[in-house]
Amino acid sequence: MDTTRRGFLTTAVGAAAGATVLPNQAQQATEAAHDHQALPSDLTLRVKSLESLLVEKGLVDPAALDALVDTFENKVGPRNGARVVAKAWSDPTYKRRLLADADAAIAELGYTGQQGEHMIVVENTPTVHHMVVCTLCSCYPWPTLGLPPVWYKSAPYRSRAVIDPRGVLDEFGVQVGEDVEVRVWDSTAEIRYLVLPERPVGTEGMSEDALAELVTRDSMIGVGKVTLDGPGAIR
Repeated sequence: MDTTRRGFLTTAVGAAAGATVLPNQAQQATEAAHDHQALPSDLTLRVKSLESLLVEKGLVDPAALDALVDTFENKVGPRNGARVVAKAWSDPTYKRRLLADADAAIAELGYTGQQGEHMIVVENTPTVHHMVVCTLCSCYPWPTLGLPPVWYKSAPYRSRAVIDPRGVLDEFGVQVGEDVEVRVWDSTAEIRYLVLPERPVGTEGMSEDALAELVTRDSMIGVGKVTLDGPGAIR
């Protein structure tokens, strides 16, 4: 049973728990947090016990719960952010509004809500690469990116993203030249960040919908790049 993902879903109703490893790492880390406050260690056990009891009594369908988590983790949230990125790529006027006042520009597309207040959008360019971390817990823009991936709230990522950002990017398969400045942004309960990735060469003339299909969650955190062979690329 995937208790890590389900446990984190419970954050939305007042509890949080998670464990993960960074790509290509052997060590494991378990963290639980909400608004920069550590939760009691027994809360995770209570959440898991409650879930097991509900499943045992047939009150919760594990498959349905997995589908719900997948929706928030990989579909609803990241798709919202992808539409923001595609709009900015296609509309220079919107892009200027987005970089100047992210809250208002994102709200234009209907994406607002808790965990998405006080947004700042930073733009990747050929000379600057941005990546986002929350060094204290897992602050993250839910309305635009969905639930945080488990690696985002792991101790290895939270510490090494600041100490060795290029090394972390390399583990994610992102090659950044020595002539490119890497800037790391620390999200908090007051401010959350979204990376506007570079638009791939060769996408001129593509519709916003087609562009949005290329945008990945990781590229909007800064640990990925958008390519023409992205997840929704037309081949």
